[in-house]
This record gives sequence, C-alpha cells and structure tokens, in this order.
Amino acid sequence: MRRAALALSLAVLPAFAGQPLTYGNGPVKLAGYLSLPANAKGKVPGVVVIHQWMGLTDHERKVSDDLAKLGYAALAADIYGEGVRPKDGAEAGKLAGSYKGDRALYRRRIAAALDALKAQKGVDGARMAVIGFCFGGTGALEAARGGLPVKGVVSFHGGLDVPADFKPGAVSAKVLVCHGADDPFVPAKDVAAFQDEMRTSKADYVFVAYAGAVHAFTQKEAGGDNSKGAAYNEAAHRRSWQHMRDFLAEIF
Repeated sequence: MRRAALALSLAVLPAFAGQPLTYGNGPVKLAGYLSLPANAKGKVPGVVVIHQWMGLTDHERKVSDDLAKLGYAALAADIYGEGVRPKDGAEAGKLAGSYKGDRALYRRRIAAALDALKAQKGVDGARMAVIGFCFGGTGALEAARGGLPVKGVVSFHGGLDVPADFKPGAVSAKVLVCHGADDPFVPAKDVAAFQDEMRTSKADYVFVAYAGAVHAFTQKEAGGDNSKGAAYNEAAHRRSWQHMRDFLAEIF
C-alpha cells in the first residue's frame, strides 16, 4: 500500500528535461535551470527566462522545457541568488522591490544569465532574447532599456513603470508586451507612459492587451478569481504563448 502511494506521489511530480545550472554575478552564486533542445543541428538561439517575484519555480522550469521543445536553448535565470527564496508575498514584495529600486543591479543579474547561456555549447550568442513573468516581465523590459545584447524581449503581465529619474534612450531590441487588460496592478497611466517611452525610444514594439485578463494570467497557481487582482486566464495564456512564438520566430 505504501509503495502504491509513493508511486502515485511520484507520478504527479513535474518531470523536467533540463538540469540545474550554477553561474555567478561577481561573488554572488546564482542557481538557474538550463533546458536544451534534443537533436539540435548547428547552433540554436538562446532565451533567458526571468521568474516572477517568488523566485525560480516549477513555472519557469516548465517554460524553459517548452522553449527547448520549440528548438531554443533556455535558461531560467536566478535573479535573487542561490538559496534566496521568499517565504511569502510580503517577503517577495520586499525582495522584488529592492531590484526594481536598483535597475542597474537588476540588469547586471540579467546580463550574467545571458553570459551563462551564451557559454553553453551549441548556443548562438548572436541570437538571444529575454522573456519574463510579472517581476520578470519588468526585467525583460530592463534588458531592452539597458541595451543588453538581445534581439528581442517579451514581458508577460510585467510592470511597466520606470524610475522617476529614468531618461529614455534608443531601444534597439524588438519588444513584445503581453498585458492583462484588467490588470489592477498596472494602471492606465503606466500603460500610457510606457507607450510614450517606446515612441521616444524609437522602439519596434507590439503591445497586446487581453480582454478579461488580470495580473499573472499565465500562472495556474494564481487561481481563477479575478477579484483578487491576479488570476489564471486560459485564453490569455494560450494566445500570449502563440504571440511569443511568432515574435521569436521573427526576431531569430
């Protein structure tokens, strides 16, 4: 009976194809997750996946595996550091806020992940992208704002605000923003300011707002109650994934 119960519990655990990858940003150890396409011929594009505010989870690992199935080398980045994982939303908000308040540090952590992915055998360092979710969506946009060496970035339900002292410059990376039209955490003024920033930066950008979707619409663990401000939305998830696929195919 106990063996049957153990077998059942193992059967419901997520099965991942990738493997842990430890890399660094100066003296800071970072614990990411690398997934590579099977039977790739020649060098393949690389995609860095930035986590939401709770840190690297099974959600980002699955995204990386799904990207590998599409033929990309994917690294689920660790922004916070090895062993640094918030225990609840309050701690996560404080931790994520420290990086949003220090965009230079955030960009350095993203650059470290790009370097780690480029160093992998079979990865084409000239064809790189960054995608991210919530907190990570903000990071993807920072990669574009900071002029990191990427062809494009994708933000899924990410924050669009920028520091008050930020001065827009040219953005060479292509930008895709997948936004929940009813996201209460990203007010209309932030959307308008972001679009103004993109125009000022002469960016090649696409902004898609999904009707009925709120924050965290790609994450099943967010539940289905829109009144909480964060909830999974199957249609928005499916559509935004396809939009990302089309975007990556275009930039690469």
